[in-house]
Amino acid sequence: MSKTSLTTYAFIDSQNLNLGVRDLGWRIDQVRFRRYLAEKYGVERAYIFIGFMAENARLYAALQAAGFVCIFRPTLVYKDGTTKGNCDAELVLQAMIDIDDYDKAILVSGDGDFQCLAKYLHEQDKLGALLIPNKHKFSGLLKFDFLKPYHRFMNDLRAKIEYVPQKKNPRKDGHLKGNSSIGDSFSVAKKGKKVNSKSNNKERL
Repeated sequence: MSKTSLTTYAFIDSQNLNLGVRDLGWRIDQVRFRRYLAEKYGVERAYIFIGFMAENARLYAALQAAGFVCIFRPTLVYKDGTTKGNCDAELVLQAMIDIDDYDKAILVSGDGDFQCLAKYLHEQDKLGALLIPNKHKFSGLLKFDFLKPYHRFMNDLRAKIEYVPQKKNPRKDGHLKGNSSIGDSFSVAKKGKKVNSKSNNKERL
């Protein structure tokens, strides 16, 4: 899909995206990814759904600065130290809340829980693309024939959106300096305390 006059929104499952790409052995540069969505699909608003942890405040600010609208879900921390911040329901809900505001939706996930949403958008002629992080590991529920024409795989996007750390440059005093980047640090929630916070930033990019 090339740029058109259509209004296009992206709905991004951050956990599935991050884990899928990491399994490929590389990481996403979020600034480059947001630019890619705009240039390739004409994405006007890009929602990213992510578990909230207070210690990641700088990360969320960086994502917003890159042009994403962050939708948070409180993250639960279990006794064994594992965390859960699944945002499937939030993604589906937001897609339905905004359905009259966009012509096409780009779904970014390989999770079969979104098959019902993809099917409905297809039936409404509002599904623009199903951008799957890893073509070798995604749900069979997204492999039905009616969805195959929408398949786009991020395996093929490494050269365009990979995060490449900047080289550090030695200063005269022998110390090193280098610029930081958000890379793909938005991702799976890290171990931390249970947080009860939710944001639904509707400000247009």
